[in-house]
Amino acid sequence: MRFLSALAALSLTTVGSVAISAPAVAAGSTAQGYGGAIATVDATATAAGLEVLRRGGNAVDAAVAAAATLGVTEPFASGIGGGGFFVYYDAREHRVHTIDGREAGPATMTSTYFVNPATGQPYAFDEARVSGLSVGVPGTLATWEAAARQWGTRPLSGALNTAAEVADRGYTVDGEFRRQVTENAAAFGQFDSTKALYLPNGAPPAVGATIRNPDLARTYRLIARQGTGVFYRGEVGADLLRAVAAPPVSASPASPWAYPIRPGVLTAADLAGYRVRRPAPTRSDYKGLTVYGMSTPSSGGTAVGEALNILEASPITSASIVEKLHYYLEASALSFADRGRYVGANTPEPMLRKLLSDQWAKQRACQIDPGKALAKPVAPGPSQCTPSVTTATPDNGMSTTNLTVADRWGNVVEYTLTLEQFGGNGMVLPGRGFMLNNELTDFNFAGTQGTFDDPNLPGPGKRPRSSMSPTIVLKDGKPFLAVGAPGGSTIITTVLQIIYGRVELGLTLPQALAAPRAAQRNTAGIQAEVAFHTTYGPELTALGHVFGADVAEIGAATAIEFTGHGGQLAVAEPVRRGSGSAAVVRPTVK
Repeated sequence: MRFLSALAALSLTTVGSVAISAPAVAAGSTAQGYGGAIATVDATATAAGLEVLRRGGNAVDAAVAAAATLGVTEPFASGIGGGGFFVYYDAREHRVHTIDGREAGPATMTSTYFVNPATGQPYAFDEARVSGLSVGVPGTLATWEAAARQWGTRPLSGALNTAAEVADRGYTVDGEFRRQVTENAAAFGQFDSTKALYLPNGAPPAVGATIRNPDLARTYRLIARQGTGVFYRGEVGADLLRAVAAPPVSASPASPWAYPIRPGVLTAADLAGYRVRRPAPTRSDYKGLTVYGMSTPSSGGTAVGEALNILEASPITSASIVEKLHYYLEASALSFADRGRYVGANTPEPMLRKLLSDQWAKQRACQIDPGKALAKPVAPGPSQCTPSVTTATPDNGMSTTNLTVADRWGNVVEYTLTLEQFGGNGMVLPGRGFMLNNELTDFNFAGTQGTFDDPNLPGPGKRPRSSMSPTIVLKDGKPFLAVGAPGGSTIITTVLQIIYGRVELGLTLPQALAAPRAAQRNTAGIQAEVAFHTTYGPELTALGHVFGADVAEIGAATAIEFTGHGGQLAVAEPVRRGSGSAAVVRPTVK
């Protein structure tokens, strides 16, 4: 109950027979019923996916429709200028599949790609980000096409045409949208195409204003007519390559910018040669559940799975809430240490299997002292239960979006997509209406592992390591839970904490999403939301945990739980990132 009372209490809500303190829940953030369910960060996208489900489409059809709509209404976190990871449970095959639609670097990329040749030092992050150098070959359209062809029942063109109508009609600016523009105003102000769309009259749009994007509507309709080839081998791709090679810098920027805006080196061959990958999902077992996640270049599947294995190997059955949170933080730090040392796009499969093995988890779990936090950062494994210190590898990326869908037949989609930073590299492609990614800045600019090889240095055609963690959990071979989130490397801790809260701490799914969050990513200080720090900080500090500066929020998850007799419980964030939206085809009558 002390854990539940930490949910940033503003009102008293009854869940079952348990009275809990909970944040004010936005209307539509939880829905329960039958016939299909969807949760996204945006009501318009949720409505688009729900309509597909109502008209007989399956989970893949609905996911593609919702994602295409998010490309309009969540343009700073998604869109055809970016990439992502698509995890799909096929109810007929009883099998989990994945699509790797991560952005790829140019064929000429080397390990010193982000090192300034004039100084021999890595570029500052913002210098690399707002440039052509940061743009990887987008994988989102290829992901939609691959998913629709392999598992969908409706053509991609329908989803694009429907989303084009949203772009023409427009959407309303809310406080979260205005905040994202305000925080990126300096970068956006360097490009006329971005200024015209998102800085009308030289300032962020007012709350309540309508944003229309006719250029994106035309682009969507063009792709609907001509196919994705017009993007990867045709006129849209040609425009993208021109913007990368000669960034469309404004003759009158809205504000000064501290760095030169450098050109990139993507080529037509890089764009035309892009292909999605279909790696086998990661798999781990936790408390009788089977947890499937995304394999490399994502680090999410291995990091979440390893941390859960460590927790299962730890003596927490009769522990108090604070003790269980202590183990959660320690397991997360240990898995992040191993992530930094071993996981990148080209990690050998035997190493991935080792990281997810029970043997590895046991020799990591034995490092955890129930009465004292390990000094951070901790060393990567293998270990002999003698902790030592190494270098942490923090990530910069924060902007992503996530959606979760299930249909009446039991198929499930968990899909996380991104541009990397909010607003990607800051450039709206002139005449095309979508933002370009800065995904290549997810590479480490220089080695982070001392004398050891860094698995996340740039390389020819390589895909940068990601933290995106779309996860599907099975119980007795059937879907039990699907969950994903945005938030850079806090994606891993958010997904881990939600699963841990639901399974180990006894929270309902809405409670697990609303619970205050903390992220220990093998850094000296824990990043925590205020409610977490206020409630648990004193006792965790007494155990030796160190807290860094508090943050307003971590992540913005979506999830679906599968209840008895074919029921579905869809949940989106009640408060974070302006709240999300959940819906079911046939709501349970209350």
